[in-house]
Amino acid sequence: MANIERFPRNKAVDLAKLEADVTAALPGSPGWVVPPALSEPLPDYVEHRDGVSRVGQLTAEAVVRDYEAAAKEIEAMGTELISAAKKCEAMTAEVHTTIAFMRDTAASYREEAKRIFKRIEECALFTEDVRKTCETVKRRMMEDRSIA
Repeated sequence: MANIERFPRNKAVDLAKLEADVTAALPGSPGWVVPPALSEPLPDYVEHRDGVSRVGQLTAEAVVRDYEAAAKEIEAMGTELISAAKKCEAMTAEVHTTIAFMRDTAASYREEAKRIFKRIEECALFTEDVRKTCETVKRRMMEDRSIA
């Protein structure tokens, strides 16, 4: 099994420098810079109360800003839903127009079928009349031959 060292032995840790670095990074130390406050004003529905510590104010501001950002996202989704609903309404109107066109087309097909149906039956009756007339003429011709 290989001997793995966690900390190299030849490199010493300077605890005094480490302590100075940590102390300099803490709030209130001379080298510490206060981050700038958010430039965005607080929402109208909240107001700081007297006597709340700075930490409490900053925490409350951070939380209300997160909630406000979420509320704005929810409202944006509502706007998108309204847009989608308008598109659906427009599509529904187009569907109704298309259905009306289809009904008119189907009615026209039925009228055309009725016209063709009548025409075919008229032709069939006419053909039957022609066939009967031809048979009658043929029979008469045969009768006239037998008389003569």
